[in-house]
Amino acid sequence: MFTIFKGINLSHWLSQVFGWSPRELFITQQDIFFIKQAGFDHVRLPVDEEQLWNEDFTKNKEAFADMHRCIQWCLSSDLRVVVDMHILRSHHFNNANNEGAMTLWENPKEQDHMMEVWRVLSGELKQYSEDMLAYEFMNEPVAPKHHYWNELVARGHSVIRELEPTRTLIFGPNLWQIPKYFESFDVPRGDANIILSFHTYDPLPFTHYKAPWIPLGAYTGPVVYPGTTIPDEYLQDFIHANGDSLIAKIASEHRVFTKESMYDVIAPALKFAQERGLRLYCNEFGCLPTVNRTQRLQYYTDLIDVLQLHNIAYAAWDYKGDFGIREWNKQLLSNGNPDIDLISILVK
Repeated sequence: MFTIFKGINLSHWLSQVFGWSPRELFITQQDIFFIKQAGFDHVRLPVDEEQLWNEDFTKNKEAFADMHRCIQWCLSSDLRVVVDMHILRSHHFNNANNEGAMTLWENPKEQDHMMEVWRVLSGELKQYSEDMLAYEFMNEPVAPKHHYWNELVARGHSVIRELEPTRTLIFGPNLWQIPKYFESFDVPRGDANIILSFHTYDPLPFTHYKAPWIPLGAYTGPVVYPGTTIPDEYLQDFIHANGDSLIAKIASEHRVFTKESMYDVIAPALKFAQERGLRLYCNEFGCLPTVNRTQRLQYYTDLIDVLQLHNIAYAAWDYKGDFGIREWNKQLLSNGNPDIDLISILVK
């Protein structure tokens, strides 16, 4: 049985590279040893289509070799692995409101292509023990209508089950795997080898403070956790900085955020999983170090307490990235110091 509890995301290696690596230096066997020794029991390995395949859909042999090498390092260290199809050429989770981002949902040929992506991945990965490796069908879908995603999940489930009847598969709801959208999710029935996943970065104005890749980054006033995330006297500044963007509306839903608020956010996912008798997995969460350090560590402490109380497995975002538990010096191409305080919270 594929059993996981405490994990970390290996971001910016075979996904969203953005100049973080050369791959041969960014994640090595020593990094995998470190993750195991720190107390984690699994890694989530995001992979992008453009990293694994060339534009003509021939394999990038070097990238596939790196993926296999990393998996083998993990297995030799008794770390389980979730292989996550993070970004397709036809789908990116950050493009929900941009014209041209709906290619996967509007083009049946792209949906056929996604099935072929998984046929190839299964052919590469089915050699690994089902107790040690699982598949996450797709990261953070942003379908314009929920039923588009539900139909794709049903098809993908059928395709993979023809190839691997009992491999653990991981699915979450439409719209960034946000827990409240489980109410519109149709998970395949009668399959005990499914884990339900969700992501949470609430409260966004705090966890993504000054993040340059989303509208929230334009706000530079104070943020607080726990309590009133954006103090009342600065709320208009936040609204002005973010306008009417969808992400600003999501961020404004929880004005006051506490440990109890964290439970309220995940409660729909917990209810959905309990009703269907399936395990639950929070495989993305995190807070940037741009906020007050004491408050940042309190955020992690409270969220981990809630997840552990309800027996929810988790994988923090991320190992060496903007949210990372370990520094990476881009100039020297070498590891920096691990965040011992944060690690101790994540593995407690």
